[in-house]
Amino acid sequence: MTQNLGKKSIILLLLSCSILLPEAARAESAAISHKWNEKPQAQLFPEKYSEVEGVLTFRGSSQRNAPAYGTAEMTLYRPVKMWQKATSVSSWGGGAGWTGQPAIVKWSPDVLKTMNVKEKFLKKRDFTEVIYASLDGNVYFLDLETGEETRSPIRVGNPIKGSVSVDARGYPLLYVGEGIPENGTIGFNIYSLTDQKKLLYIKGRDSFAARGWGAFDGSALFNRMDDSLVVGGENGMFYNIKLNTKFNKSSKTISIRPVVSKYRYQIAGNKHQGIENSVAALDDLAFFADNGGSLQAMNLSTHSPVWSLPSSDDTDATIVVEQEEGVPYLYTGTEVDKQGSKGMALIRKINGSTGKVVWQKQYMCYSLLGDHPVNGGILATPVLGKQTIGNMVIFTIARYGSFNAGLMVALDKQTGREMWKLPMKNYAWSSPVDVYDKAGNAHIVQADSAGNVYLIDAKSGKVKGSVNVGSNVEASPAVFNNYVVVASRGGKIFGLKLK
Repeated sequence: MTQNLGKKSIILLLLSCSILLPEAARAESAAISHKWNEKPQAQLFPEKYSEVEGVLTFRGSSQRNAPAYGTAEMTLYRPVKMWQKATSVSSWGGGAGWTGQPAIVKWSPDVLKTMNVKEKFLKKRDFTEVIYASLDGNVYFLDLETGEETRSPIRVGNPIKGSVSVDARGYPLLYVGEGIPENGTIGFNIYSLTDQKKLLYIKGRDSFAARGWGAFDGSALFNRMDDSLVVGGENGMFYNIKLNTKFNKSSKTISIRPVVSKYRYQIAGNKHQGIENSVAALDDLAFFADNGGSLQAMNLSTHSPVWSLPSSDDTDATIVVEQEEGVPYLYTGTEVDKQGSKGMALIRKINGSTGKVVWQKQYMCYSLLGDHPVNGGILATPVLGKQTIGNMVIFTIARYGSFNAGLMVALDKQTGREMWKLPMKNYAWSSPVDVYDKAGNAHIVQADSAGNVYLIDAKSGKVKGSVNVGSNVEASPAVFNNYVVVASRGGKIFGLKLK
């Protein structure tokens, strides 16, 4: 059970059912049974995630394919440091780690008036706010253009490794998960952004869960059509939460009466529950992977699994979804973790309706094991190409070629054929971000473990410019027009501009 919810209802959902697997994987299938004591309401995600200007969740949409908002018009084709903000530190340091993407929100004027933003920003034309969760246990609020604090931080109290989400309707609601139980507890939080008070806390350590580790590194998806959200936990559970929100702009108040539904699963041959990637969704299908490398598709209308693929290796990078002729296709990659200090990172395109693997490729990578592991393979969420690179999907591979090196590779969406390769002297966990000018020309922003932030021509894979921010960047940038925001493990948040 969750705690500190008062009259809020909690629905515990025990699941067990058989999963239909693709023909090639059926020999390795394992039974998952399910039982709902009360089913959540149906959730169909709209094709357009939000009407609000900005990047409101990890990778910006329910398909996890939009980490940049707007267009970037450039003449010099290089990133330039505009501002930096120092954070405090915890046992895990400061700044941000993996996945560590900020939200960037251009609030509508009527919503902005309801929040405790400093007076000067309430009056600022086109005010756009950066919301960044840090390893120091705080959530910071900054002006996109200057990096100045727009309001006091929210003190969550535990180091935060994941990425925040803002309500997709543009309501003043913030989700943030905790990554490390520094204060003895760990869980999932929803805050009001009118007064920064906590509205919901869910314990990650739950006797209902199959796993005792209670972190939430995944970024929630809000469904603006039915006032709900979905999120995965490292305890191995999928959460479906009906918020029952009441937002009164005239009184500047917002409240929720959440109904929390939980899905627990067990896949034969996979002892590694734990969902670290962010759930992706299209229409009534949700997709996620786990620490054992099993992938699942969940039907949100019938509240049942559709298919599952058997265990491969730890899959923390978020699945990206694209619809082709009415069929959802998934792009996903694995780490080298359970294989040992050396193994194959597996990249796949999968039919999201059936689970059938369309094509796959393997890349040999290294991994550091022990008490403080640093895995190789795919930890960065891929770029799903659009406009002039609409035929490409671009992956960043860590510890490829040598222990500290890496690789970026552009693959043809239809065949998996390599279209270009960019060897990297320093590996990267940070996810690449695709940015476009008004003509549709594409560039990639890619940060690495040596603190370099590169601007890369997305058609050719050639580096056009770079800037160094001083220390390892594991976090994934978010982009708003020409502004890039990303934090390092060195205790700083940076505002860069593409010029």
